[in-house]
Amino acid sequence: MSAATGSAQPRIVIAGGGLAGLSLALALKQALADGVDVVMADPALKRDPHGDKRSYAIAAAARRMLQALGVWGAVAEKAQPILDMVITDSRLQDPVRPTFLTFAGEVDGNEPFAHMVTAGDLTAALLEACRGAGVGLRAEGVKGFAPQAGHTDVTFTGGEVLPAALLVAADGARSRLREQAGIGWISWPYNQSGIVATIAHERDHEGRAVEHFLPSGPFAILPLKPEAQADGRVKHRSSIVWTERSEAVPALLESNPEDLLAELERRFGLQLGKLAFETKPQAHPLSFGVARSFVAERLALLGDAAHVIHPIAGQGLNLGLHDVAALAEIIADAMRLGLDPGGADVLDSYERARRASITAMGIMTDGLNRLFSNDMLPVRLIRDLGLGLVDRMPGLKRFFIREAAGLRDTSPRLLRGEAL
Repeated sequence: MSAATGSAQPRIVIAGGGLAGLSLALALKQALADGVDVVMADPALKRDPHGDKRSYAIAAAARRMLQALGVWGAVAEKAQPILDMVITDSRLQDPVRPTFLTFAGEVDGNEPFAHMVTAGDLTAALLEACRGAGVGLRAEGVKGFAPQAGHTDVTFTGGEVLPAALLVAADGARSRLREQAGIGWISWPYNQSGIVATIAHERDHEGRAVEHFLPSGPFAILPLKPEAQADGRVKHRSSIVWTERSEAVPALLESNPEDLLAELERRFGLQLGKLAFETKPQAHPLSFGVARSFVAERLALLGDAAHVIHPIAGQGLNLGLHDVAALAEIIADAMRLGLDPGGADVLDSYERARRASITAMGIMTDGLNRLFSNDMLPVRLIRDLGLGLVDRMPGLKRFFIREAAGLRDTSPRLLRGEAL
C-alpha cells in the first residue's frame, strides 16, 4: 500500500492536457505500466481535439520520441517534412530580398530535421494512446494542492481530493499551480505579437521553409501537407508566424480582408502564386519567461509553465517535449530502484537536467530577436556578413541543423528513439 495514493501504486497527477502533458502521461504509463497510477486532468479533454488547427514544427529528436511512444505512425501521413530552409534579411520596401543562408533539411541520412504537424492531429493520437495505455483522463482542472508528509493532496475543480506522490504542472505560461507554489517568474515583454494563420497558395512549396528577417521581426513560412480536394485538385498550404510590433497589430487585424491580404503579400512574396487566408489570423503577445525553479515540494513544472521563449527558432514546443523526455526518464529510473517519484532527490535531478539547456535556448532566442529585429545599418551589415560566412562553412551549417533538430548524444533516451 502506497502512502501517496492509498493504493498499490504511487500516483502521479498531471495538470494540463496539452501536447507536453499528454506525452508525459503516455511515457510514464508505457514505461511503468501497473507500477504507477497516472492521472491527467484538463477541462479541455471534453472538446474534440481535431478542432485545434494550429501547426507546430516537430524537430527530429521529438519525432523520434513520438515514434518510440508509438504515436508517430498515426500522424506521419499528415505530417509535412521540412526539406530545406532559406533565410533572408531585408527591409519590407526593398525590391529584392536576397538569400543569405540556406540549410538542407536532412540529418543522419534521409531523416528530415523537422516535420510540420497539426496540433489537433497529434493531440488526438496522444489521447487515443493514453486511453489504450490506461492513463486516467479527467475532464476537469486541478484547483490546488497541499503537500503532506510523504505525499501531496491534489484538489480537483469538482471537489474531489486525491493523494499523489507527485503533481506535474503543465498548465501553461500563466500557471496557477506555479503561482500557488510560490515559484517566482522572471519575464519581460518583447513589444511584439505573433500573428499565426494557415495560408492557401497556388503553387507547391516543395517542402521549403522560409524565414524573412524584417525590422519588425521575423516572418516565417512553414510548409504544410497538401490537401486533396473533392474535384481532384490539390490545395497547397503553409503556416505563417508573422511577428509584428504590438502597436501595429490591432489596425492590421481590423483592416478589411483585401488590405490585410495585401499586407500579407508584401511579406510572403508572390513566389507561390495567389494567396488566401484559410484560417482567421490570430495574434498572441510575445514575451520571455522562465521560472526561478522548475520544482517545489512534490511539484514539477513542465513546458510553458516552466519557460516561454521567442518563436524565432521554432523551439517552444520542442523544449517542452525535451522536458517530457528528461522527467519521464528520471522518474522511471527512480521508481525501478524503489525510490519515491516525488522525492526531493528525483526533482533535483530534473532541475539539473533542464536548467542549463533552457537557459541557453532562452539567451539564444532573445539575442537573435534583438539582433534581427533591428534596422540600424551597421548591425544589418554585421549580421548579413555573419550569415554569409556561415553559409560558406558546411561543417558549421551541419552543427546548426543538428542543434535545431535536437540531436545530441547526451539527450534523454526517448529523444534518441529508445523506449524507457
